[in-house]
This record gives sequence, C-alpha cells and structure tokens, in this order.
Amino acid sequence: MNRIKVVKNILDANHRIAEENRRLFDEKDIFVANLMSSPGAGKTSFLENILPALKSKYRVGIIEGDIQDTYDAERISRLNVPVVQINTGGACHIDGNMVKETFHDLPLDDVDLLILENVGNLVCPAEFSIGENLKIMLLSVPEGDDKPMKYPLMFKVSRALIINKIDLLPFVPFSLEKAKNNALKINPKLNLFDISCKTGEGLEDFLRWFEKEIDAYLSTRPGGKSRG
Repeated sequence: MNRIKVVKNILDANHRIAEENRRLFDEKDIFVANLMSSPGAGKTSFLENILPALKSKYRVGIIEGDIQDTYDAERISRLNVPVVQINTGGACHIDGNMVKETFHDLPLDDVDLLILENVGNLVCPAEFSIGENLKIMLLSVPEGDDKPMKYPLMFKVSRALIINKIDLLPFVPFSLEKAKNNALKINPKLNLFDISCKTGEGLEDFLRWFEKEIDAYLSTRPGGKSRG
C-alpha cells in the first residue's frame, strides 16, 4: 500500500468521525470553532482576552490541544469555564476521534459554544476536521508576512484570519498589506482582523463578527437551549 493511499484512508476515516461529531453538536445545539496557528502566535492569550465577553452571552466549553503538558488548560481554567486537555503525545494536530474522546468529560448539555485550541502547527490542523462550524487562523506579526504563500491550505480552509501582535509592527519587518493581499488571493472570502492581545486593539471587531456567526447558527436550532 503506497503512502498516498494510506493518507487518503486516514483522512477519509477522520471525515466520517467528524461528521458523527457534527451530528452530535447539532443535536445539542453547539457551535464549534477550531482555532489554529503556529506555536507562540498567541492562541491562549487570545482566548483569555475574548472569553470574558463570550461567557457573558454563551455557555462556553474549551478543548485544549497540546503535544504534552497542561499549562494552557490551567490558564484557561482560571476563567471558570469547563476545559478538557488533549495531549497528542507527538501528533501535530487534533483529529475528530480525539475530540470525540472528550465528550464524556465535557458538559455538552450545558454548552452553546465549544472552542478547540489546536496544536501549534501550520500544516496538519488544516487537513483534519473535527466537526466544527468554522476554522479560525491566528497569524502573529513576528512570524513574517510570507506565511500565506508558504502554508496556503491553512488560509484556504479558514473563515477568519486574525493577525495578532500588531503592537510589534514598528519593530519587525511585517507588511500587513502584503499578508492580507496574499491571504485573500488564496481565500477571497476570508474575514480579516488586526488585533493586539497586549493592548486590546481590534478585539471588539472580532467579537462582533464571531457573535454574529454564533447567533446565526443558534437561531436555526429548533427549540434551542437557554443561554447566558
């Protein structure tokens, strides 16, 4: 069996599990976001900044994905939201089956919004669905403005691109215009947000967009669950 066939079989199997996850999420009226980036781009800091606002409107659950350690999960748990840690033991992404294994540890009947903080990697997470409603890509200024052309799939499959650490723009050679233009060449439908987790700049714009996406989904659910 050649490598291409093996990879296809793996992706096909994951797709089936992700579809099962999606059916369960729809049954329980849960909006799911898959947050992806390279290591150190600021995913956990980003969540720490937006969760207080999201908690005031939705019942939020978090899945933290890392190769090892529980440091990020411990940070998020201080915000008093249910958190489940997935340690992949070396795998560079979270897949549908790993998410499925968390269901017995998450209070799914009391969650409206589930966010997965994926393993830091610009390749593998883009290939594996978990049954999410949308993928969000976080790119930080110190990484360089060439990333859309080097890792196009991540940008192609994402609904939103967040460019973080814009407070560092005066100190590093990063062109916002170049990064955005190249990202839009790959995915013209990308929603773009410039933010700084340090200063808070841009976070309200993202939250307005994100809450609109969540509310649009929840409004379609028959009966729905009480929120807040």
